Amino acid sequence: MLTLSETTHPGGFLVWEAFRDYTREVVTIAAGDLSPGTVLGRITASGKYAAHDPGATDGTETAVAVLWGKVDATGGDVDAVVLLRGPAVVNRYDLVFAGTPTEPEIVAAHTALFATGILVR
Repeated sequence: MLTLSETTHPGGFLVWEAFRDYTREVVTIAAGDLSPGTVLGRITASGKYAAHDPGATDGTETAVAVLWGKVDATGGDVDAVVLLRGPAVVNRYDLVFAGTPTEPEIVAAHTALFATGILVR
């Protein structure tokens, strides 16, 4: 018997966006091997982006964007497309969080994304 399984794919988290030329930007990803839909924070000192980390104190503790496609920045900085602002709606079940955030941390990330115009449903 053949079993098919679908993995994450670029933009698979997106339900709706107003204007892709407005909601998306190319940014620099500082670190990590990240999947599409990864929630990102912005490193205050450099302006680069990395996986959202609620326990951090470098700026990535605040969710500000969602990664569009797969990125491997383990060897250095990589430019990538992100959903950076709304109006946009994303599927909560397709968002990817680094580590194992608690439910309150996930809710806080959703609230922070909402502040940028990205509604998590």
